[in-house]
Amino acid sequence: MGLDGASGSAAETQKLNFEEQPDSREFGCAKTLYISDADKRKHFRLVLRLVLRGGRELGTFHSRLIKVISKPSQKKQSLKNTDLCISSGSKVSLFNRLRSQTVSTRYLSVEDGDFVASARQWAAFTLHLADEHCSQGDFPPREGYVHYGSLVQLICTITGITLPPMIIRKVAKQCALLDVDEPISQLHKCAFQFPGGPPGGGGTYLCLATEKVVQFQASPCPKEANKALLNDSSCWTIIGTESVEFSFSTSLACTREPVTPVPLISTLELSGGGDVATLELHGENLHAGLKVWFGEVEAETMYRAPQDPWFHLRTHLKVCGLRAPTLACLLSSSCWTVLGGLPCHEPESI
Repeated sequence: MGLDGASGSAAETQKLNFEEQPDSREFGCAKTLYISDADKRKHFRLVLRLVLRGGRELGTFHSRLIKVISKPSQKKQSLKNTDLCISSGSKVSLFNRLRSQTVSTRYLSVEDGDFVASARQWAAFTLHLADEHCSQGDFPPREGYVHYGSLVQLICTITGITLPPMIIRKVAKQCALLDVDEPISQLHKCAFQFPGGPPGGGGTYLCLATEKVVQFQASPCPKEANKALLNDSSCWTIIGTESVEFSFSTSLACTREPVTPVPLISTLELSGGGDVATLELHGENLHAGLKVWFGEVEAETMYRAPQDPWFHLRTHLKVCGLRAPTLACLLSSSCWTVLGGLPCHEPESI
């Protein structure tokens, strides 16, 4: 694994060792991959080259653009500049670092159905603004940027397990600031307070104890009523994350050619009806050699080149010959696949 634009030297790439997880997935971590001070890029992509144990190359996979954030912003955040703000529905990760020591970093994660503080594996969570009037686990998604003092809910993107709704608080000098309502920013330190508790108390906060996730009873600040005294283990750093998933057919994995570049679909446009219904697929890495299958049904596929060769989002395929009701039903069940002429019966994910 390395960064796009790197020369490929041993100093700029890292070999990953994959370990099998209890859920049969394999996990690898690049702990020493970093952007040097001399690199002035504001964005970069991760590049992963996968080689099977037999030596055959599976392909080269790219992440989405990742913004370089060297340190947290010390300015008060506002909605005039939303580059570092976090919106409802975004994916985030949380980590705790005692006394700013890298070796003591713990990540909020999920293992065997329980929330844990892992020293080696992080998890992505969807951060939603929650509704105070809705019951736990049954809340309508709310749009907008997340502010301190908001009621939020964290949902694991892989398992779907959720934490109870909590109030997110800004942290400064190991104190939770109870009267701050500015937008949350990347790499800010924050705390998660469970609602309720006796009046005048410091409140109960999400905390870690070695590898366990527990509750911490904070103390009210004797000098300032708008602050609560926390411990190191209840202070979390929040950062936005992105995950990319690629699926391919096991029959493609047996061929000698790499499975990349994988077609990526950004939008679908359904038009017409009856026997003349057409579906246009817009995305990246689309070309004339691709066929679209709905389950085991191959559709007539036409390719139209983009007006600007470098602008991939204008590339699209047109699928014809399926009746509109059938097409809508197939789309709702998410059983369509774009492949190089082969149906995908047993997809594998990376």
